[in-house]
Amino acid sequence: MKIEIRENDKVVIFGAGLVGSLLSILLSRKGFQVEIHEKRPDLRFKAYANLRSINLALSHRGWRILEEAGLADDLKKIALPMYGRLVHIPGKEAVFQPYGKSEQAIYSISRYKLNCFLLDKAEEEKNIKIYFESKAEKFAFDKSLAYVADIEGLRHRLEAKAFFGSDGAFSALRYEMMREDKFMYEQNYIEHGYKEFTIPPAPNGDWALRKDGLHIWPRKSFMMIALPNQDKTFTCTLFFPFEGKSSFSGIDSENEIKTFFEKEFPDLITLIPDYLSQYQNHPVASLVTIKCAPWNNRNFLLIGDAAHAIVPFYGQGMNAGFEDCRILMEHLQSAESWDGLFSQFYKNRRADADAISDLALENFIEMRDLISDPEFILKKKLESIIVSLGIENWIPQYTMVTFSDLPYSQAQERGHHQAFVLEQLRKLENWNDLEETEWAEKVAVHLEMLWP
Repeated sequence: MKIEIRENDKVVIFGAGLVGSLLSILLSRKGFQVEIHEKRPDLRFKAYANLRSINLALSHRGWRILEEAGLADDLKKIALPMYGRLVHIPGKEAVFQPYGKSEQAIYSISRYKLNCFLLDKAEEEKNIKIYFESKAEKFAFDKSLAYVADIEGLRHRLEAKAFFGSDGAFSALRYEMMREDKFMYEQNYIEHGYKEFTIPPAPNGDWALRKDGLHIWPRKSFMMIALPNQDKTFTCTLFFPFEGKSSFSGIDSENEIKTFFEKEFPDLITLIPDYLSQYQNHPVASLVTIKCAPWNNRNFLLIGDAAHAIVPFYGQGMNAGFEDCRILMEHLQSAESWDGLFSQFYKNRRADADAISDLALENFIEMRDLISDPEFILKKKLESIIVSLGIENWIPQYTMVTFSDLPYSQAQERGHHQAFVLEQLRKLENWNDLEETEWAEKVAVHLEMLWP
């Protein structure tokens, strides 16, 4: 039975995180009556203000829907632009690798501040009600019902025309969908976890590192990154294996931690005076990739991490979730029923979600292993020449993913083909034996064969 979409329909969103809060605003402005049910307390209370998480990197896909919603200008006041990577190799000066053109940047932003901002904006909408400490417990797909329990354990019945599960990687709605026939689910944890550190401001109160880039300390099997914060601190994240000689389990004692930092991150010892205490006291968290299908069941829909949780190495998890919202709202313009809308959205979006999931894992290898590799650096130089020559239809993969609206699946396919061409181009000359003034001419000649 189709459930027609009508103005003033009541819709329920499970999860008041980034995607759920933004989605509520967008739906409210279409005239729908929106309820958000969030199992946690309101994170805007001071008691929850110190929750830690990996800093977020807002890029084009996320900014686009925020701009359409009229939220971007205020958010840019609490975001810091990062125009490229700053790669730290032991014994060498940090090397700056731009992300794209000079004006292209990704933006470091606090997850906590962004979530608070979106919740505040949601509460300003007259059609939105938010219920905290309201935990989803049961769903009846065939009856268009859901049940939640409040803080006292009392169960409440929810009736609505549509239900959205934006309740994260461990979604209650998805768990219920897994009980249904022909539902596919795949969950993988990578062998690395992460631990956070804070780099304080320099003794003079200024930034301790260059503020307009994402800092990376690549070390083959592990890495450290650092993103700037508005208070002139940096949030550092160590991505490290759980097991093995060089791992969280293998480096535990005070002596082992000191030896590890002295060998791998000597420059961070002065930047993080209490690195030993932070290492010992900050928790280790895991990183999961989740794929599932289908995302929809009648008039129930999974969206964001609930449908496609990914690792953070392309900085696209939040951006992909925000893009979900934009694409859903575009489909809504011509949709006649909620179940039809959700089915169409899933069919159009799934391939792109799978693509960015795979790309994020690939980019971990690039960040951790390759960005200091001479062959990788050479191919990046060759690609910059290709871009400067204006070769038709050549767009770097990072640009396609981060600074465009090109579907992730197309960016993945084109990026893999370009990577193959670059590898062939690298092999055709002893480039380092040539004067760099000769490179452009040689690249142009070879591309006539490799990129017709």
